[in-house]
Amino acid sequence: MNAILLVGLDEPETTELRARLNRPVIAYENLPRIQVDGGTLLVEHPHRMNQFISVDRVVFHAIFEDDHDFLTALALWDGPCLPAACGMMDLRLRIPGLVHALAVTRFGAPPRSYADRGSTVDRPTPHVAKWGNWHCGEDKARFTGPWRAEVPTLIEPFLEGDAVRIILVGDRAWQVRMTGDDWLKSVHHRDAAFMPLDSELLDDTRQLAAHFGLATIGVDYIVTPENTRHLLEVNHVPNVTVFPEVRAAYLDLVAAWADDR
Repeated sequence: MNAILLVGLDEPETTELRARLNRPVIAYENLPRIQVDGGTLLVEHPHRMNQFISVDRVVFHAIFEDDHDFLTALALWDGPCLPAACGMMDLRLRIPGLVHALAVTRFGAPPRSYADRGSTVDRPTPHVAKWGNWHCGEDKARFTGPWRAEVPTLIEPFLEGDAVRIILVGDRAWQVRMTGDDWLKSVHHRDAAFMPLDSELLDDTRQLAAHFGLATIGVDYIVTPENTRHLLEVNHVPNVTVFPEVRAAYLDLVAAWADDR
């Protein structure tokens, strides 16, 4: 039985999984060097530079600044990966990922705009500019009036309402009300908490997860005071350690998937 490769998980999670998995485990908190040799995935030995060993399963749970090529290589390999490598690859880049998601969601309105590098847009009402490919609340700005894009930028209307995230881990689902000290909201804020599931948002999230083949996903929406729902973004690697219930379900999912024949 070949080893399973864990990428991005922190030490507490890898320690628990090592104890639960019935196979050798190779764990990297950061991106390892890999090779794809036909249908074989090779990873650099943790303690022997330039020596590569084969693995037959991969668990990927992280967002790195330069991981798109890594995800693409996993998709090229096309072996067992949790979540699915192609789905993570399709969602990793901010603007292409949103375009993919908008083709699936029921809640894609209102239309988005795009500003190329060095161009200026002017909006009489509050809008949000999003650029780059970092998914942790970075590279966003709210503006009214003229805005100059220094890099390719996504532009969308700023919508008042509750920011919520639907988290799926296998068959388990939770809805989180995201909070913050300003207009930026996050599951990491001290006041973020579970709330009753909205069945329509859950159905939409399940449809997105099925489309991208992702067993774990976090989908962010705005629910306005008029109860209209609007997709914000799809997180291909949602945080699973903020809430103990989600962490336990995730570790159960990995353990069951790793031993599934």
